Amino acid sequence: MSNPQRGSVEFRAIRKNYGGFTAIPNLNLTIEPGQLVTLLGPSGCGKTTTLRMLAGLETPSAGSILIGGQDVTRLPANRRDVTMVFQSYALFPHMSVIENIAYGLESGGMGRSEAKAAADKGLDLVGLGGLGKRLPSELSGGQQQRVAVARALVLEPQVLLLDEPLSNLDARLRRRVRTEIRELQQRLGFTAVYVTHDQDEALAVSDRIIVMNQGEIAQDGSPNALYEAPASEFIADFIGEANVVSGEIWSNDGNRAHLRIGGMETTLPVQGNLAGPVRVALRPNAFTLGAASGLAGRVLSAAYLGDHAEYEIDTELGRLFVVDRSDRALLPSGSQITLGLSGQGVAVVGRS
Repeated sequence: MSNPQRGSVEFRAIRKNYGGFTAIPNLNLTIEPGQLVTLLGPSGCGKTTTLRMLAGLETPSAGSILIGGQDVTRLPANRRDVTMVFQSYALFPHMSVIENIAYGLESGGMGRSEAKAAADKGLDLVGLGGLGKRLPSELSGGQQQRVAVARALVLEPQVLLLDEPLSNLDARLRRRVRTEIRELQQRLGFTAVYVTHDQDEALAVSDRIIVMNQGEIAQDGSPNALYEAPASEFIADFIGEANVVSGEIWSNDGNRAHLRIGGMETTLPVQGNLAGPVRVALRPNAFTLGAASGLAGRVLSAAYLGDHAEYEIDTELGRLFVVDRSDRALLPSGSQITLGLSGQGVAVVGRS
């Protein structure tokens, strides 16, 4: 009989101490089967410790971890029905690709011919059919990463763990491989827990993003929710770039608020009757340049990046980072400009 909880993950009141230092004070988290959930945050926020506790490589100081409804808190790593893809790939250099993929199956007691057949299917799964006889050194970095994913998937784990899996790849290859991992996860429907410090990577691959800070969950939600409605200045600054400034809500009917920021005004949806001085996150694309009225500024620096221009603009609110995707000519440094708001990329992140 199939287990409806297969692939689910639950952390219950998890605490992790290292001597007198508490890395994770009290973590409660549930991951539904078939989700790709990313743990995101700055160095030292607790995301890697959380992943290692799930893998069985660290033991919680208190609390329980469940996988597929089973308490695995005290089980060793080799009895947890999870596999991990490391940033270093961890492929055996003296073994062929097919031998690398089959290794875990054979170690678990599967016959050699059966393990090879499963490894061949795994290679096909990640688009590397026909390359099984090559050594890892004869593959590109992206191909080696896909071999590492195939080696993990052939074990048919309840949960696939990915620890900074793309950090050793260049920017273009990272984009391609993250797309491949996401498409594979969606096609096969397995549960994945993904750790990264790269915001763009998290936005691109995740069903849910859990932003961690000092061992606690700062915000948990969909990529769109975290980007469009950050819950704090920390989230606004960490998920995508944001200019965090002071503003004022001068009218609020409980659903929509009228917001004044310097000489700029806009209306945005809100919950509750928040009014008066507030802190506001302005995404770089929130501005219009050359407005008839608004916030006066002076261009400090300008850069042309093909499909958009980036500006640093000095204003009464401070130095603002602004992205312009219009077809206007690049404004030279020293130009005087008036900024307005485009109606998007504005979020209230707290009281001032």
